[in-house]
Amino acid sequence: MLATGRCILKYVKGIGPQRAQLLSSELGLETAFDLLRHYPVSYIDRSAVRSLRSLHDAVAADVAMVQVKGRFISFNVIGEGAKMRLTGLFSDGSATMEVVWFKGCRAVRNRLRAGEEYILFGKPGKFNGTLQMVHPEVDAPDSVAAAETVRAVYPLTEKLRRHNITSRTIHTIILQFLSSLRMPLRDTMPPSTVAACHLMDLDTAIRIIHNPSGPDALAKARFRLKFEELFYIQVDMLRRSRKRKAATQGYIMPRIGKWFNDFYSLCLPFELTEAQKRVIKEIRADIAGGRQMNRLVQGDVGSGKTLVALMAMLLALDNGYQACLMAPTEILAGQHYETIRSIVAKIGLNVRLLTGSTKAKDRRLIDDELRDGSLHILVGTHAVLEDRVEFHRLGLAVIDEQHRFGVAQRARLWSKSAVPPHVLVMTATPIPRTLAMTVYGDLDVSVIDELPPGRKPVATVLRYDDQRVKVRDAVRRQLDQGHQVYIVYPLVKENEKLDLRSVEEGFADAEVAYAPYKVALVHGQLKPAVKDEQMERFASGEASVLVATTVIEVGVNVPNATTMIIENAERFGLSQLHQLRGRVGRGADRSYCVLMSKHQISSDTRKRLEIMTSTTDGFVIAEADMQMRGPGDIEGTAQSGLPFDLKIADIARDGQIIQLARKAAEALLDADPDIVAPENATFAAALAGTLQRTVDWSRIS
Repeated sequence: MLATGRCILKYVKGIGPQRAQLLSSELGLETAFDLLRHYPVSYIDRSAVRSLRSLHDAVAADVAMVQVKGRFISFNVIGEGAKMRLTGLFSDGSATMEVVWFKGCRAVRNRLRAGEEYILFGKPGKFNGTLQMVHPEVDAPDSVAAAETVRAVYPLTEKLRRHNITSRTIHTIILQFLSSLRMPLRDTMPPSTVAACHLMDLDTAIRIIHNPSGPDALAKARFRLKFEELFYIQVDMLRRSRKRKAATQGYIMPRIGKWFNDFYSLCLPFELTEAQKRVIKEIRADIAGGRQMNRLVQGDVGSGKTLVALMAMLLALDNGYQACLMAPTEILAGQHYETIRSIVAKIGLNVRLLTGSTKAKDRRLIDDELRDGSLHILVGTHAVLEDRVEFHRLGLAVIDEQHRFGVAQRARLWSKSAVPPHVLVMTATPIPRTLAMTVYGDLDVSVIDELPPGRKPVATVLRYDDQRVKVRDAVRRQLDQGHQVYIVYPLVKENEKLDLRSVEEGFADAEVAYAPYKVALVHGQLKPAVKDEQMERFASGEASVLVATTVIEVGVNVPNATTMIIENAERFGLSQLHQLRGRVGRGADRSYCVLMSKHQISSDTRKRLEIMTSTTDGFVIAEADMQMRGPGDIEGTAQSGLPFDLKIADIARDGQIIQLARKAAEALLDADPDIVAPENATFAAALAGTLQRTVDWSRIS
């Protein structure tokens, strides 16, 4: 993006070949452009000078860095070679402090003089009751460094530090490089965007971010640089999305016919919510328009996404097409199949299930019915993608929990139809709006933000280990009423290094605590057949208690289960806790989720658990989770899905800037769809050179 971008790093003053190699291997810096975009992570205030007497309080408060001014009274070299240590006695008249060096002792001793005034900058500490500072920065009072009021702090690695490349080294090199430039850094942003959004020019922003003149200027510089990163992403995604929509033909499905109307009048289990009606209207508009639909439907656990997907599939049937629904596991596919088969029984729809476990005889029947068109809806796992699976006329593909399928796998659906089928993606993992606008930026997004009538929110409480007896009494009361219970553990086996309860311990414990009720055990290390057998014991009601790890997080539907106990809840993220909680509350009875935790937990962890007890809104929880943990930990939405790594912007905290960048990107593309206007030529070249997409989300089908 910069005119200086082609300058190889080793030619920058103060770096050279050896340092350039280290900076490349450790930080990925190759050019001067990379160096200038290696932004500070924080800033140190060097405006205040502390007295040595006041440092006793600073040590007690664990203050990170302080600045003091005074003179060395004496120096003392102890030991030789690798064990050499240099100490200096430093005084400012109010007290004395020992200053210690373990590396570069001779060079330091040759540079410093007793009796001369110096400014020391470092972390204060105590050793045997004596004030001490180890390896401080030492500057003369009239030096450039001493004149700094604010010092940028840069991300480093331990290897760089071992080679004496410090944050101060980086800072000095960057400032020297900027001062050597004869012309301002070339701005690549579209002039219209810079003007409309009142952005600081790039040259000023880069200089201020590395050497702030004050908090207001720093805030404007950070805004400019964050906006730029997010603007590039939004322009790239929107442009690809618009091109895909313009270029990709889709089956035209304008009719609402017998299948849809008969289902609506004879089978619909309850009145649709307004959110469901809205999403169905959005889907209808998509499939009737002649362009391939690529829509993400996100809705909380129990919001009725599967019903919406079924009604979309019925629209495809009414227009002479087949439909399929893909799920990531056999358990989830089986549950979708049973749900759909039972709900459409009155209208005679032909629905079949295809998984890796499907018997050969059933397989042949499915193959034949798919090819002759008599099979209306195929529900399955990855088996649907096999070459032998040939549809007569596939018009709509529904993908559940799409982040569990690879892009290449999803792309194989294209080969199942002469024209790419419409694609409806479902997820029960609520995605924060800011994340949906970036990682899923070129999908149309629908949100089902209501629960069907009759669904009661799950009562969630936080309990500690010393309340375990009361929790067990409450669980037994639920069992005595004929209900079922989940108990979830973070580990399969006991681990000496982690003071956590394991699922194997929990199983043995539950068999004793809840006798004579039967207990099933499920975890990821069991063989699939054993796992399925145990799950079936619980689903059928033979077992009243299911002790499990998080393998039950997705795809278990037991309406009679009213209680979820999550052991060591402090070990789970918010979104995962919410997914687990979604396993209960699926019937008409009041349901409960108990978060079991140790008393000794951090304030952040306690806050996370208290959020769970205060709301059942998955979108509120997802926003809070992203704020606390960052976007990389939200399921299936790691930042690696973005076109390039963010250097300064933060999806979790810069939602407002993301929205502004999206509006600006829309305005640019509305005025110049192909980015060919002369005034945007610099931006177009920078976009082409900078954005190397790692995942093409526009081809999510």
